[in-house]
Amino acid sequence: MAWINDLLTWFYDARWQVTDTQAIYWREIVGNAFGLGSALFGLRRNAWAWPVGIVGNVLLLTVFLGQALGNDQGTPLYGQASRQVFFIITSGYGWWAWRRNRKASGGPAVVPHWATTRQRVILGSAALLAVAACFLIFREIGAGFPVPWWYYLADSWIFVGSILATYAMARGWVEFWLCWIAVDLVGVPELLHFRYYPSAVLYAVYAAFVIWGFVVWLRLSRTTPPPRLDSPAMETVA
Repeated sequence: MAWINDLLTWFYDARWQVTDTQAIYWREIVGNAFGLGSALFGLRRNAWAWPVGIVGNVLLLTVFLGQALGNDQGTPLYGQASRQVFFIITSGYGWWAWRRNRKASGGPAVVPHWATTRQRVILGSAALLAVAACFLIFREIGAGFPVPWWYYLADSWIFVGSILATYAMARGWVEFWLCWIAVDLVGVPELLHFRYYPSAVLYAVYAAFVIWGFVVWLRLSRTTPPPRLDSPAMETVA
């Protein structure tokens, strides 16, 4: 099946040469398209949100490693790249949880609801510690690249915030939309600065979509009976 290898090689190298010094890989455009598709499925509480998102994560992983993989697109964004790996892991959990919930309840894959105060405190504290740890790790890993200090802090929040949002989505928490808004506020300026333009555009579009998604899930949380913690369908999200 040599033609498959040839096709994959062509797709991996395919790019749009914007200027003499700036190229945009088609993997970035296609990967972000899958990301938007995942968000649309998530809004509708459809379990297909997870496998569609995984495809996009794999493609974007190869993009954000940048020069570390020999790509001439730009500076490696280790936080952006690392979060794709954790997206895949967390998406596997979310896919399993939503499918199990739908099968057990016979209804929606997830019931939108707010996290408890205890859950917010625990995850908020863990997120702060994780951002500090990632800042030190990313700064050490990227010591050979001439980037400002704020890059490591921004990438650390993008990494941790994205994982927190994805986990909250798997649990059915309304807060996951707010996490994405906070990630977008940092992600768009960073991506523009390092010239990852397709991803920056998607982040900007996604920010408006996330606000819409938050309103939809907020309404559902007010009109849908809260999940029963003793229900088999909620064992994975309680």
